[in-house]
Amino acid sequence: MSNLVNLDFTALKVFGENYLQWALDAKISLRAKGLGECINEGNNATEKENSRAIMIIRHHLMESLKEQYLTIENPLELWTELNRRYDHQRTVILPKAIYDWTHLRIQDYKTVDEYNSALFKIVSKMKLCGEIVTDKQMLEKTFSTFHASNVLLQQQYREKGFKTYGEFISCLLLAEQNNELLMRNSEMRPPGSKPLPEAHNASKETKEDKEANHVQSDNHGRSASFGRGRGRGRRGRGRGAMDVGNGLPMTVQTSPLMDEVEAGTVAIFLSHKTQQTQCATDVE
Repeated sequence: MSNLVNLDFTALKVFGENYLQWALDAKISLRAKGLGECINEGNNATEKENSRAIMIIRHHLMESLKEQYLTIENPLELWTELNRRYDHQRTVILPKAIYDWTHLRIQDYKTVDEYNSALFKIVSKMKLCGEIVTDKQMLEKTFSTFHASNVLLQQQYREKGFKTYGEFISCLLLAEQNNELLMRNSEMRPPGSKPLPEAHNASKETKEDKEANHVQSDNHGRSASFGRGRGRGRRGRGRGAMDVGNGLPMTVQTSPLMDEVEAGTVAIFLSHKTQQTQCATDVE
């Protein structure tokens, strides 16, 4: 497992389904380390270079596959054996890639980026198998598979005269991004509608409303509590309170306990008056 972790590229699998990609990666890695000549016919590589090259090739084989070539020490011999065993993958991959290319249509994809990725994946497989795919072919493939509702747009792109597929796809990606931006702006606020107030302004107005309501409730509480109880004077006699603002009486609810207290006070007052009257009679 530790050997597989330190790989420079994916190891060759036993059934060789990734042979074409592996062979390309192996060539690039050997050339980068100055060992590319070791896998060519009639090379003049030294023994040290051949040893380094065979180590790199064997290190990038699956363990079960590596065991099948334990006795081969020459990198050119190992390279040739692997090529004979797995080169038939071209005849398997190429028909599938051509089929995918034939049925590739830009109208079948939701975004330009998805279509672009699918196209390059197919083209890479075809090129690995020796097929040549030009920019002109990729441009024509894209133009000819536009949706029927975009015929006018297709003609406009044709008239621009793109020379490379890269220029054309960059223009498509830019147009798609601008279109998404316009759609988002339109969805945020329907045409003809007013913009929503900013968040800090709305919160400021709400705070001011709360403070105004709080002041009004305080003033109302003070006026309602003023003048409660019995008494004589300019506010009148009896229970209740006087609205200081407009001089109108305000009804104050009383409890049974308050009625009993007031009845007891009246009884004491009458008893006191009776005693005063009796004392005056005795004096006479």
